[in-house]
Amino acid sequence: MGKEVFSVTLGELIDEFKLEKIWYSSDMKDKKIVSNNVNRPGLEIIGFFEDFDVERIQIFGKVEYNYLRTLTSRQRLESFDQLFATGVPAVVITRQQQIFPELYVAARKYQMPLFRTAESTSSFLAALIAYLNNVLAPRITRHGVLVEIYGEGVLILGESGIGKSETAIELVKRGHRLVADDAVEIKRVSAKSLVGSAPAVIRHFIELRGIGIVDVKRIFGMGAVKDTEKINMVVQLEEWDMQKVYDRLGMENEYINILGLDIPSLKIPVRPGRNLAVILEVAAMNNRQKRMGYNAAKTLNDRLMAGINDAEF
Repeated sequence: MGKEVFSVTLGELIDEFKLEKIWYSSDMKDKKIVSNNVNRPGLEIIGFFEDFDVERIQIFGKVEYNYLRTLTSRQRLESFDQLFATGVPAVVITRQQQIFPELYVAARKYQMPLFRTAESTSSFLAALIAYLNNVLAPRITRHGVLVEIYGEGVLILGESGIGKSETAIELVKRGHRLVADDAVEIKRVSAKSLVGSAPAVIRHFIELRGIGIVDVKRIFGMGAVKDTEKINMVVQLEEWDMQKVYDRLGMENEYINILGLDIPSLKIPVRPGRNLAVILEVAAMNNRQKRMGYNAAKTLNDRLMAGINDAEF
């Protein structure tokens, strides 16, 4: 099975960035953008197209315009012809720069969507790349609960009925925030980051056995929910097994691979009397300390080893 390709339509892009339409027809609104990379056609303007990616949106900034002004009208038209003939998805002019007549002519000739924005080139590029990284990100849906605890995104996994939703509602009561219950949509938005959210239809709802569906935003207020959150750690709840030996020191870091990224992971056994909400609060704070360079288990081990060495002498 091939890799799934996600897309965003040209119409959605126009609405998101309020682009001025220079050459555009309504039948172009469903044209799909599939690349999260963009291009400033510097070398392409002079006719160099080796390794050129035709799926990228083309951005003309101040530098490109200053060079194009040095060309004759015929040279500009030839340059635009070569670029547009490749079939790039769209062209955006930044800084509200004046449209070259040759650019308009080439856009009509090749039915090339042509837009303009008042934003500076750097600002527009950064915003566009961030937007495309999000909407085109690889994604999966996992059965679980995602909560924000002290600023840490914690994905809670486990068998149905283990107590994921009950733990989440207790965390909400303690001042933390619910992101998703039952189904968590996970996107890989960068080489280092996963972001989770809830499907729109069940966003801010949680299911509690014996009670039913609860609207967390309505009951606990706007501060109790969040639409998206970065996933910093994964907690896997499992039934307590008396025959199993559980890690009591935490010297070894465990990870779970999601969409190609290794995320810190804990396995927490569940049995009556254990306050999972408090345990998850401590786990979240401990994970944050580890990311900031402090490992309590390692510190304790170093002290013990130092004490042993001192006793030997």
